[in-house]
Amino acid sequence: MAGDMIRVKSRDGLEFDAYHVKAAGPRKGGVIVIQEIFGLSDHIKEMTERFGAAGYEAIAPSMYDRAAPGWIADPKDIAQAVAKGRDLAMGNGPDNAMSDIGGVFDRLKASGKVCITGYCYGGTMSWLAAARIDGLAASSCYYGGNIAQMADLKLKCPVICHFGAKDAHIPLVGAVDKIEIAHPEVPVYVYDAGHGFARKNSNDYDAASDKLAFDRTLDLFGKA
Repeated sequence: MAGDMIRVKSRDGLEFDAYHVKAAGPRKGGVIVIQEIFGLSDHIKEMTERFGAAGYEAIAPSMYDRAAPGWIADPKDIAQAVAKGRDLAMGNGPDNAMSDIGGVFDRLKASGKVCITGYCYGGTMSWLAAARIDGLAASSCYYGGNIAQMADLKLKCPVICHFGAKDAHIPLVGAVDKIEIAHPEVPVYVYDAGHGFARKNSNDYDAASDKLAFDRTLDLFGKA
């Protein structure tokens, strides 16, 4: 599957870039794919294409376009880019993020149900969207480091969470406990892998965990 870059209007009027992939075969719905802190990277485009191949029209918004249009971390400079990516994510704030995600939702909803997924920063934003974006059908959150701090939010759609047991960035025991206590209805899956286990070519990539998490995500979206 090959996608194309489009322009999407945020709910606050800003226009931003997004990567768009059409559904292969009969359209099953729409999926919003939210990036890691590294921008609209090849990894996120590949995941967007993966949902397209599975029958979903998928759109990945460029979440930093307000402050740094088109910024993407170079894979060889990932270590140095972490601080910049975090600054952009924090500077963007939750309200801007929800306006942008809401704009993608509004574009997709005319053609049917809309689900959301995201990775790292995007995992947290997918959790927040499940509480703040009315009408989402389902949310699949990958290793969102701040989900535990948002555990008390009231979720408006079915949600699942994915974490790596070897994640060096998230205090897993405390995070999982907080989520499960606040939301016993939310399945929290823990994989024998590290942070970023769904990102190919990373040190923590784990093919078996990636496949299982993706299959579980498709199952959730298919039932939504």
